[in-house]
Amino acid sequence: MKFVKMHGCGNDYVYVNGFLENIENPEEVAIKVSDRRFGIGSDGLIIIKPSKVADFFMDMYNADGSRGKMCGNGIRCVGKYVYDLGMTDKSHVTIETLSGVKNLELDIKNGRAVGAKVDMGAPILTPGMIPVKLEGEMILDREIECDGQKANITCVSMGNPHAVIFVDDAENAPVHSFGPKLECSELFPEKANIEFVQVISEKEIRMRVWERGSGETWACGTGACASIVACVLNKKTADEVLVHMNGGDVVIKYDRENNTVYMSGPAEIVFIGEIRL
Repeated sequence: MKFVKMHGCGNDYVYVNGFLENIENPEEVAIKVSDRRFGIGSDGLIIIKPSKVADFFMDMYNADGSRGKMCGNGIRCVGKYVYDLGMTDKSHVTIETLSGVKNLELDIKNGRAVGAKVDMGAPILTPGMIPVKLEGEMILDREIECDGQKANITCVSMGNPHAVIFVDDAENAPVHSFGPKLECSELFPEKANIEFVQVISEKEIRMRVWERGSGETWACGTGACASIVACVLNKKTADEVLVHMNGGDVVIKYDRENNTVYMSGPAEIVFIGEIRL
């Protein structure tokens, strides 16, 4: 199987051209290629396929083989892949995901896509649609208890469920101890991504994320979007914010008037190779 390893802010995936490669068991392949000792090493597998409603379809699998709906860093890399490898010559690309069709404006420099601005769509705040098993119209800074620990969470879906926790110090936040417990809590029937957010100023935050199915990753695009929505709704930041993640920075804007979130950030190719399955 031919592949391209790419990353957006350190959130790395193995990308495969589904127009040319037929992967019969993508769940098993995702587990194999994601292994950082015995495989290629990644946060998952993304297969680029034909779409009837957009230019391309992004078929995404997490490192544990579970299927993902959407990845903000991953979709920027899909944009770079299809442009740099000659699958399209358009700087505006539409990508179908299991969370709907997303619009990308590619940042082209010297004939290469170096990043993209992504229309991530409207945040979902209704508990039953996130989904989270809590009552109310929205879950904003709500105190919950999980495995004997209390925390205040704000819940947002950006096509996948997120629980945002505000902390004083992101570097010392309980990402590895509390993150997996809350991810698998009965509050979240589809599990959840858990963001630990330190507000630096009204235009800058530091975020760490425990991703469902992958553990702590170096970046999470939908997590960054969910974090800024949570920041704005809790009156902690402005509507356009620089987000510092382990692997790099993205800029998120929450356009409340049009109820849309925009994400701008880089995309990079690490290497191109071939693996025997």
